[in-house]
Amino acid sequence: MNGPRVLQVGALSERFNRRMAEEYGAEPYWKQADGAAFLAGHGAEFEVLVTSARFGCTEAMLAALPNLRAVCSFGVGYDAIPLGPLRQRGIPLSNTPDVLNECVADLAMGLLIDGARRIAEADRFVRAGNWRIGNFPLATRVSGKRLGIVGLGRIGQAVARRSAGFDMQVRYHNRRPVAGSPYGYAASLVELAQWADFLVLTCPGGPATHHLVNAEVLAVLGPKGLLVNVARGSVVDEAALVAALAEGRLGAAALDVFEREPQVPAALLDMPNVVLLPHVGSGTEETRLQMEELVIANLQAFIDKGELLTPV
Repeated sequence: MNGPRVLQVGALSERFNRRMAEEYGAEPYWKQADGAAFLAGHGAEFEVLVTSARFGCTEAMLAALPNLRAVCSFGVGYDAIPLGPLRQRGIPLSNTPDVLNECVADLAMGLLIDGARRIAEADRFVRAGNWRIGNFPLATRVSGKRLGIVGLGRIGQAVARRSAGFDMQVRYHNRRPVAGSPYGYAASLVELAQWADFLVLTCPGGPATHHLVNAEVLAVLGPKGLLVNVARGSVVDEAALVAALAEGRLGAAALDVFEREPQVPAALLDMPNVVLLPHVGSGTEETRLQMEELVIANLQAFIDKGELLTPV
């Protein structure tokens, strides 16, 4: 095929994989029995790397691609992609911002409502036949509560907009205040967690936010507080979270992401006050299609013009 050789790190949807193979001749790296050996023999052939926030790539992989000219990634997060080596070599990286904001914000609100009103737990209660024995315990009201948002970017702002329908007070924590924001700014995350009834994480992953939510933050969120994470598992000290929940120092958690996905701490599986989802924040037919189309649009723009449409 004409154009640069493309290496696709991991499998996405069958539709996307088929299109990448048929239209761009993409080589499926995940099908190689020995990836390192394959790159040692063929790495110099590839100019574009297609990956995702889940699969990312390693420094060793980049080093084995001496003629790499661009990386196109599926997803918003890029903490699984080593930016330092890319910048040193002047290799641009694209992601898929904006198209998933609304779905992730929808899910954050769904998790918040579920965690507070104990919907999943009540569902299990009915299925187990316990309703015939007695009434389900009382839950927590959502409307009128205090919502703390960690990371008032595009997704955080979308969550804040949705909270208006529940008459919530909103404050947020960022590295710096957002110009023109109508919401209260908390320079200290501990201060925000102490104020909030619900703490929703929508910040990026990576070294700057690693274990940002630690034992101290969880302690002040408190035994009636709810933590919702649709950001990255690395943002939360998972061991501290498990301990806080087990000891009753945190009221509940609703989680779409984990530190070592797809591994989930065994202790969380048995906790009735925890909602667990398999990282499906953008997992709708509409949004995943838009994300795929944006990856391909970035790839095509690079082939046509040598530029990416949504560079990081």
